[in-house]
Amino acid sequence: MDKFKSFYLLVLITLMAMPSLMGQEVGLQLYSLRDQFKNDVEGTLKTIHDWGITKIEGGDTYGLPLDEFITLLKKYELEVVSVGASFEELENNPEGVVEKAKAYGASYVMCAWIPHDGDNFTIEDTKKAVDVFNTAGEILDRDNIILTYHPHGYEFRPHGEGTLFDYMSENAEDFYFEMDVYWVQHGGADPMELLNRYSDQFVLMHLKDMEKGVKGNDTGHEDVETNVVLGTGQIDMSAIVAKAKELGIKYLFIEDESSRVVEQVPKSLAYLKTLKNQ
Repeated sequence: MDKFKSFYLLVLITLMAMPSLMGQEVGLQLYSLRDQFKNDVEGTLKTIHDWGITKIEGGDTYGLPLDEFITLLKKYELEVVSVGASFEELENNPEGVVEKAKAYGASYVMCAWIPHDGDNFTIEDTKKAVDVFNTAGEILDRDNIILTYHPHGYEFRPHGEGTLFDYMSENAEDFYFEMDVYWVQHGGADPMELLNRYSDQFVLMHLKDMEKGVKGNDTGHEDVETNVVLGTGQIDMSAIVAKAKELGIKYLFIEDESSRVVEQVPKSLAYLKTLKNQ
């Protein structure tokens, strides 16, 4: 019973925190609650509302008609800032992606994966992706929608004097990037170094901490249970959040893919409050 009371006390403290860090908005990537949505769509949206979160990144309706899902979003005062789109959608139907973003009222579209053969991500895959993203990004821009790509780690493999990500960044004309700090570090790069080097190209961020002791690799895959409460893992979250503020990255989405997400998100929000007060 004491543990039960302690959890809800933490939730209350979180609500008092108001998830905003001096102009930055702390939101949630809905994939974090994918398992909860399977059982109770409205109840899951209510949970997000009860956490005090108002900004979300999503794009799925979890089996509901779009208009019904949007009605629930309004009921629980949740604003979709960014929607996900697959590489195939951006390649074959960018106009449809525009319509989806407009239906949600989203300002950003994010793509989180570039198709490739197993663990063999090549410069040819990279060049094709850059072409697709530049073409789609130009189309989205006509409606003032910003396209972002979310690296997963395989982009940090060596290429020339740098990495495949360097090639992407240097050739990005009509798209930007969303940094997932977990996957950047897991893939062998330094989130702070990238933020310093490409300060004008990261416009969104995923806050996700990595369990201490995880070594990482460049495959883009890892056990989701290595996602831990912000501030308790091996990533320098305090410095990254401060840098994001300095760079004017407005939206920071918590993404927690672990099975402990419902318990961990309030703790992560409480940690972010301590950064606000620093």
